[in-house]
Amino acid sequence: MTTARALLDVSDLRVAYPGRGVRARSREVLHGVSLAVDEGETLGIVGESGSGKTTIGRAVLGLVKPSGGHIGFLGQDITHRTAKERRALARHIQVVFQDPYSSLNPSLTIGDTLAEPLVAQGARPRNARARVCELLDHVGLPADATERLPREFSGGQRQRVAIARALAPGPKLIVCDEPVSALDLSTQARVLDLFVDIQRRTGVAYLFVSHDLAVIRRVSHRVSVVYRGDVIETGPAGRVTSTPEHPYTRRLLLAAPVAHPVEQRKRREERQRRKAGEGPVPSSTEEGK
Repeated sequence: MTTARALLDVSDLRVAYPGRGVRARSREVLHGVSLAVDEGETLGIVGESGSGKTTIGRAVLGLVKPSGGHIGFLGQDITHRTAKERRALARHIQVVFQDPYSSLNPSLTIGDTLAEPLVAQGARPRNARARVCELLDHVGLPADATERLPREFSGGQRQRVAIARALAPGPKLIVCDEPVSALDLSTQARVLDLFVDIQRRTGVAYLFVSHDLAVIRRVSHRVSVVYRGDVIETGPAGRVTSTPEHPYTRRLLLAAPVAHPVEQRKRREERQRRKAGEGPVPSSTEEGK
């Protein structure tokens, strides 16, 4: 689904990875994915490991080359932009990765980490320092964090720094690749609330990738479910995460953790029963036949 006002417009996206060995065939991991993200919206991309959900985000970021299809941003085709053009585009499209520690330079202070993209854009040092203090306030970190190194922070605090760095150039879209999966549940909740609050204040849009339907439910306006390289269900987050139509999405819903141990056991048993009884999950095209 795409709209005339879409900020990000992905149509029939295909990505293939080279096979192993000289004569090995390439392996297609995305088979014609289409989706759209409007300004100020969060589109959740959910699926199990190997579904292709992360590859969608990497293609939007230019980290993998599409073998077919179209990626449009702000009405312009960015499918095959050069490295130089991608660097210019980085002002508008940023990313928050899964591991907050590995995504930060351990030898740079937090102040230098946040000032770096601002200086690269031509900001004066004084203005960059003021913007860094503003960013730290946005993500709920004290001003004295500028003089500290990443190792001096907890996992949740480091992810806040990563979010602040993504916000630094004032992007219109942030690709969030499993940004809370490395955090404990209580920290996850606080960071997810931070994402929502930042969006409310800045109007930034998110392409939010996760394997966890509960996480997707908390932050998304709409949800696209990915299975083996295909989008098999898309709709409002409330409907897709509570009364999904597709059998695979219903399995994901049963896999989402709940606080009550008895209910959790029932869900696990029901998921195993369905997995054994339904056989292979049909694609959306197979269901329509």
